[in-house]
Amino acid sequence: MDEKEPTPPLMQRILDNPFILLFVGVAFPSVLYLIWGIMEIVSVPVAN
Repeated sequence: MDEKEPTPPLMQRILDNPFILLFVGVAFPSVLYLIWGIMEIVSVPVAN
């Protein structure tokens, strides 16, 4: 019989992949700063 090794859990595969970690480390702060900037622009009162 040919037994296959069990597949590691999804979270372990994500944390073992440096490219996914790099993407998340760049994309997550970028999205947060973009949302923060939009909120700041919207909160500025209109000049009369």
